[in-house]
Amino acid sequence: MPLSNARAALLAAGLILTVPACSATNAVPSSVPAANSDASPADTTSILKLLTKDVTIGSTVDPSNGDTGPRAVTVVLYNYGKLKKNNLLVCNFENSSGTAGSGTTIEQLSPTAGSKPATFIQSAKNEGCDGSAVSGGDQMYATGFTSKVMNWIDENGKLKKTYAKTITQPLGDADAPPLYLYSPEFVYLGNADTGALDSYSFGGYGTNTVTEVVNGFDVNKGSGWSALGPSGIAYWCGALPGSATCSNKADELFVADGACNAVVEITHASSLLVPDEITVEPGCKTFKCLYPSTTCAKLVKAGSPLDKPVAMAILPNGNLIVANTGNNTLVELTPKGQVLDTKVVDKSKTPGIFGVAANGKNDGDTVLFYTDTNTNTLHELEQ
Repeated sequence: MPLSNARAALLAAGLILTVPACSATNAVPSSVPAANSDASPADTTSILKLLTKDVTIGSTVDPSNGDTGPRAVTVVLYNYGKLKKNNLLVCNFENSSGTAGSGTTIEQLSPTAGSKPATFIQSAKNEGCDGSAVSGGDQMYATGFTSKVMNWIDENGKLKKTYAKTITQPLGDADAPPLYLYSPEFVYLGNADTGALDSYSFGGYGTNTVTEVVNGFDVNKGSGWSALGPSGIAYWCGALPGSATCSNKADELFVADGACNAVVEITHASSLLVPDEITVEPGCKTFKCLYPSTTCAKLVKAGSPLDKPVAMAILPNGNLIVANTGNNTLVELTPKGQVLDTKVVDKSKTPGIFGVAANGKNDGDTVLFYTDTNTNTLHELEQ
């Protein structure tokens, strides 16, 4: 079936609910130059500058098998099963010997100093765990860099299903809550060897299939912790933690790529329905979009102070926190690419900052969590 017909069929099946104001057209792919975002709020208040207290939450070493190398961190939204609201879930990328890509555990920690890690799940299907997205229903979708899959894990730490189609070396993932009641929820994940961005839709009118919707992100073909590509994935629609659906319907997906030192925004991300709708051209600064009137990509920021960014989080005010693995520095950006602040959180010359997450409802109560593989610890930056 031609792409335009396939896309039309999906829209007719109900996915058009995600972005009702846009209509897909059978457009000829066009090269789109770098441009700044114009949908997200322009809040120039630096939250990172306010976060002056660095608290060590605790060790992330698994108490059962000794896994190390904390990567992705995500905040639990509700009390559900074994999950406790505001706790943190952390992926371990390395085993007890420190072998990159051999970790198989996910830890749960309370967000208080001195917390002890508790094994949420241990599974060979999570080998090289580097993504820990939690859905609005507190279901986990974890990626395994070495096992080459994304896993659906329920609220009790039980592996429910494994997804492998089009997934080759997943490098992190992120959840996108439904734009509207009964519209799909999405999980997006990056691939380190192909430079692709995959989309998995479920719930509402979701298809429960994984589709490669973006291709062409720069990769460096590195192994283990040195692999770089589309990995820092964060979604913004105005929803605060605990929200069942989005608030401002911005529907923006942000992707950090350490191979091209850039942050890219994908507009109307929930309208990406068929394979390869967007192609990122070398350097991550220009883009070809099959349906530019519906969804396309824009450059947010490229170059300094970005230095091998691997992780990213969105603050409650809509600004971005990017984790530079190259120099262990956090960078705060507006969605338009303005640099608001930078903060070194590990003075070691060895790359160590691979995970970051934010929590809070306003500028005054925002906190930021980050993982450090050099010390195998989880930290909280507080005001």
